[in-house]
Amino acid sequence: MSRGFRIMTEGDYALFTRPEMKVERVSYDVPTPGALEGMLKSIYWKPAIRYEIDRIIVFNPINFTGVRRNEVKEKASLQSMKGQMTDTGKDPVIYTSEDRTQRASMLLKNVCYGIEFHFEMTGLKSTHDDEDEKKHYNIIKRRLEKGQCFRTPCFGCAEFPVRKIRLVEDFDLSRISPEITAMGDVDLGFMSYKVEFLDKGIPVNNDWNHPVFSDRASTVYYRPHMINGIIDVRQYKEMMKC
Repeated sequence: MSRGFRIMTEGDYALFTRPEMKVERVSYDVPTPGALEGMLKSIYWKPAIRYEIDRIIVFNPINFTGVRRNEVKEKASLQSMKGQMTDTGKDPVIYTSEDRTQRASMLLKNVCYGIEFHFEMTGLKSTHDDEDEKKHYNIIKRRLEKGQCFRTPCFGCAEFPVRKIRLVEDFDLSRISPEITAMGDVDLGFMSYKVEFLDKGIPVNNDWNHPVFSDRASTVYYRPHMINGIIDVRQYKEMMKC
């Protein structure tokens, strides 16, 4: 049974952050596979499956726009939260009027991507039902057809929601912008593939009822080419580097 899908996605803005930019946020020219996996997890996710991105098709011209956003400089510490629970710590509340700063972001605008993906079984937290690939396939298909999700899918950052997701039989490559096809073979350089957590999704305390996960992670990179608007992720996956 085929476990693959093709979807068309559209949005007003997108931000696939380059990790080398430490202060101001600057987007990659194209989506990272990890960001698209996160988008798919907003539609349906179980520990028993994982998504793999096979192809990314860039339909619209790559255009950037700059914005400035108000953000808070700090985050509530875990220690202050624990102290509040026992009534022994300081106030963990952050007042945005006192802790606000402006940061610039370089965003992609008016984006449209075709995404070809499949899922694989992980064996994690597996029950007899979780091992039924057909069940997962039918649930994903139904949710894509009905536009269902349990949280808003986004393009990189939560502030930039996906406006439309549509399940398709195949991609109409004639819709790729002439501006994109005229670029030919583009070496996109080293890009973030995904952030990989060292615990591999398995609780470090081996307790699925009260799981404790490690927050240690590393970024995996790959060096793809976009050829006439198409990024064949599978072709470059073997060259991933930590």
